[in-house]
This record gives sequence, C-alpha cells and structure tokens, in this order.
Amino acid sequence: MTESTELTELYLIRHGIAAERGTYQEDGDRPLTEVGQHKTTKVAERLYELGVRFDLILTSPLVRAKQTAEILQSVGLSDRLEKSDDLAPEGDFDHWLTWLNQWQAGGTQLALVGHQPDLGDWAETLIWGESKQQIVLKKAGVIGLLLPQAKPPVGQSQLFWLTPPKFLL
Repeated sequence: MTESTELTELYLIRHGIAAERGTYQEDGDRPLTEVGQHKTTKVAERLYELGVRFDLILTSPLVRAKQTAEILQSVGLSDRLEKSDDLAPEGDFDHWLTWLNQWQAGGTQLALVGHQPDLGDWAETLIWGESKQQIVLKKAGVIGLLLPQAKPPVGQSQLFWLTPPKFLL
C-alpha cells in the first residue's frame, strides 16, 4: 500500500490595515481603514490573477478580519466564507486542527484570515512542530503551506509562499 500524496494548500492571510488600537472601545470592533480596504482589494485581485482559489475562507470573528475575508470573497477567490472563533487572537490551534482533519475530506484549498502573531506561530508549528516566533506576517500578507492529508500536519508541512503585500501590489 502506498502512502497518499494528497496535499492541502493552506493560505494564512493577515487582515489588512485597521484603525489604530485604542480608537474603539472593543479591539474586535476595529475596522479596516480606507487604505487597508484599498490595499487588501489590490492583494486579493492579484491573487485572483495568479489563479489562487479557495474551497473555503475561514475567518476570525473580529471586524477587521471579517472585512478582509469579505474582500477576498468579493473578488472571486471563494464562494464560501465561514467564521471561526479559533482564529480570534490567541485562538485554539488544537481545536482548529481537529476541525481541519474533518474538513480535509471535502476540500484541498483553504484560506485562514486572522491575526499576527498567531498566524506566524501557527505556520511555524505546522512546519517545524513548534513556534520559534520568527515568521512575521505583514498586514494583508500571505503565507502558503502544503499540508499532508494522510498524516498529522504538525511538523510535517512545507512552506511554499511567504509574501508581504508590497510584492502583490
């Protein structure tokens, strides 16, 4: 019996430029700025031009992340958008892994829209099995990972893309 070579393309996308901290009573209510909306739209359009598509966009429930995910969806990167509390700041990586294992049965291209440092830490854990706090994801930046479907992805995933937004604008 040969081992399956099925892979999931996972795109970790940080929300765009948002209103400054402290300008809203609740941090989760901070929206994208006009510049953030514009740059995020340009990044999304470039991803579309490059042929990137997602079976699902999973987003943090915070306003700035939801707005980023909605921009990705609006340019045609995916028809499906869902919210996940696991992607909120300091979200539950292990709970998300359980969700991922179930999701992989029906999809192969997934986008997660969330926050730094969590997305960088999650990427490092998937690649090296632990966070080394070395990967920095800029606002509206993209990390691409290949995750094995036949075995747990922690420490078994491959980095194929780490792009700040300036290279997509």
